[in-house]
Amino acid sequence: MNRDAAREAAVEAGWQAVRDDGRVRAELLEAAYAEPCLRQLFPWTGMGELHFSRCTERRWTWDIPYIQPAAGGTYWVSGPLRSQTVGPAATAQEAIAMVVQRLPAGCGPAFLGTPEELAAHEATTKRHTD
Repeated sequence: MNRDAAREAAVEAGWQAVRDDGRVRAELLEAAYAEPCLRQLFPWTGMGELHFSRCTERRWTWDIPYIQPAAGGTYWVSGPLRSQTVGPAATAQEAIAMVVQRLPAGCGPAFLGTPEELAAHEATTKRHTD
């Protein structure tokens, strides 16, 4: 299996894992997966929140906003840091749009590896393009 196929398999396995664990509302997962820019990132969950990582292995990246469930079937978008607030969203689609608007430049597809390996790869790539 080549590196691209391995990355795609890892990302798809991540999506299947978040579907299977049941901690995130199904409508939110469906809306996120339907968005091509998010579908190519690695999803993970914590405390009922849906997060997206630019790499496939732990410790995942924390440079993309995340979505929290809120009362009445609504959502709250925060991040990328826990101290940063984006705002409320009435629907899953609205929450997804808020995340997509705030994706880092050049975000995706997910990198096969850890955040440290991603940083090293980006540094090498930047040196070769400067």
